[in-house]
Amino acid sequence: MNGHDVLVRAGELKIVSGRRFPIGVGLDFAGVVAATGADVKDYRVGERVWGMVHPRQRHTTGGAAEYVVVPADRIVPAPASISPVDAASLVVAGATALIALRDTVHVVSGERVLVRGAAGGVGTAAVQLAHALGCHVTALARDRHAQVLTDLGADEVLDYGSTTSDQIGPFDVIVDTVGSELKCYRRRLTKGGRMVTVGLSAGALAAIAASSVYGARRIRTFSANPETAMLRDLADHVTSGALRPVVDSVYSLADIAAAHQSFERGGGVGKHVVEVSA
Repeated sequence: MNGHDVLVRAGELKIVSGRRFPIGVGLDFAGVVAATGADVKDYRVGERVWGMVHPRQRHTTGGAAEYVVVPADRIVPAPASISPVDAASLVVAGATALIALRDTVHVVSGERVLVRGAAGGVGTAAVQLAHALGCHVTALARDRHAQVLTDLGADEVLDYGSTTSDQIGPFDVIVDTVGSELKCYRRRLTKGGRMVTVGLSAGALAAIAASSVYGARRIRTFSANPETAMLRDLADHVTSGALRPVVDSVYSLADIAAAHQSFERGGGVGKHVVEVSA
């Protein structure tokens, strides 16, 4: 599950949700092909795949289901080196981190990167990918997650409970997954620095709009709707060992409400995954 699901369910992204119900829960999924249409030639029944429901399709279905019907161009073969549960934890989180770093702020080897909210699903992926891309990575998270983040590739871990924005930096790149105090963190950029946030809320959207006056040093955001090429790139990073899953907890589909409640309480590290038993 992803933060976007919680925000839509809470009514904080009414423009995104379109206020049309029912709205399916879950964007990403991993599993095996149960059946194919007559025109599908690239996949066979029983093949392991991962993918993402198109955001507009969520008005009729979602990824948290026993069966998900999607066009063939919304899936690719899942990495063979990890389990379906681990694969499900990486689709949106991994793609979001890769789009943020590689395609939005165009990170360069040797740059100093801050990952804010580094213990979450996107955060743990961003730490790993920034490290793999040759960056010096500073992770901002709870102090108790320091060892995990160091193992994932963070060069430095700062405790967000005792570290304020004016005590850190400067950074060439800031990847924010929280969505608050954006203006304060934007000030920690170098002269040519770039910042991207995936923590969307009404307040974050206002800060993003206001930052446009700063040109290249504005706060960027994007909609993570990865195409098959991106999913294949993501699988390559998993296969190479540059990106590995970090799963906080696994819930049955019947306990999906508990998964949402745990996500909203926070404090974990990695992803909450909803598993559908065979």
